[in-house]
Amino acid sequence: MTDADSITEAIESNEDELVDLVTKLVEARTVTGSERPGQDVVVDYLESAGYDPDVWEPSAVDLADHEGYFETSSYERVGYEDRPNVVARVEGGNGPTLAIGGHVDVVDVTESEWERDAWTVTREGDALYGRGVADMKGGLAACLVAMKALSEADVELGGDLVFQSVIEEEDGGVGGTLSVLERGYVPDAAVIAEPFGLPNVGVASAGVMYFRVRVPGKSVHAAWGHQGVNAIGNAITVYEALEELDRERKARIDFPPAYRGEPDLEGNVTNINVGIIEAGDWPSTLPSETIMHGRVGWPPGETRAEVRAQIEETIAEAAATDEWLRDNPPEVEWFGWNASPHEIAPDAEIAALSKRIAEDVTGRSGAFVGGNAALDERFYSLYYDVDAVSVGPTGANLHGADERTTVTSLLETATTVARVAVEYCGVER
Repeated sequence: MTDADSITEAIESNEDELVDLVTKLVEARTVTGSERPGQDVVVDYLESAGYDPDVWEPSAVDLADHEGYFETSSYERVGYEDRPNVVARVEGGNGPTLAIGGHVDVVDVTESEWERDAWTVTREGDALYGRGVADMKGGLAACLVAMKALSEADVELGGDLVFQSVIEEEDGGVGGTLSVLERGYVPDAAVIAEPFGLPNVGVASAGVMYFRVRVPGKSVHAAWGHQGVNAIGNAITVYEALEELDRERKARIDFPPAYRGEPDLEGNVTNINVGIIEAGDWPSTLPSETIMHGRVGWPPGETRAEVRAQIEETIAEAAATDEWLRDNPPEVEWFGWNASPHEIAPDAEIAALSKRIAEDVTGRSGAFVGGNAALDERFYSLYYDVDAVSVGPTGANLHGADERTTVTSLLETATTVARVAVEYCGVER
């Protein structure tokens, strides 16, 4: 029996354990900022399998001087206390080191939108439903089972295998993957089990930045409204200008990897969204200020400075068309997410190897995809010259109601990750 056959057999024999592990992780409600319960599940699994995990809380002070650092919204809200990262190293020979794993945090749910219980796993045939089954507790569990399967198949790797479960990816990953790398866990390559729809392999991520626009008005009683200026009306001027910029950018910017896996992303590979608008405190008063909170996302090809300049110039030009705003211009602030896009070459060793093995495991043809969402993979590529790919299960309704994946896809992910580790690291015996 070959190593590949032994690994596949070991993983398939652990199907029930894989589903049980995903269930435990989903039931640990690890909304970003509250990751501890899920990390406890990971630590218990590692220790029961005989591993000695490294568990630590990140330090914003230690990370603050790093080029990739920014203060995340969750750190601003709750800090990093009681939000540990978890790493387990399987020592091999003198060959290359491979990192595997992903993030344990998830976005919150609107339970009224769900037809099933969001905080447990519902199995219907091959499908699994629950918050995080795809993004990305399913992939995280698949990596843990893959690591255990290598041991059960008596495979001794020629290089180290480093498993990691990190925090706050959904909020920027600074306290998670960046903290892991700065702690010294810098591999030669990384496979992150994001739900990119195996056998597709992710080789790019988007840049993401958050911005806040303070649009002024002049507050008066509504009965004398002609003497004031309604900040909401002024905000409409700014909003419409941002919408026009969004349309112009969508028409101008193209990035085929973003829509190879999801065809409806063609023509939508960049986006500007105003997600929160705050104004006023009384129906009888003209509000003196409207605050708009927005997000801009874009694929590789532009720097953060270039994108910021477009946003700020658009707002300034919109203000210049209004007599009152011309003398009382809006203020633009940048906060939270501040991630650059990244892209690695499809012919990079780990990318080509992952795609070949994923296609062999699934029996389907895949593509090199990515560039429409920000990912932790960027930290490896941009700051440590390490190639990192996304190799994970199929998924639907990510961040939405009734998120789902399949058992088959999770087993295929575990098998692919294990076989990539064997071929990349080599074997001692």
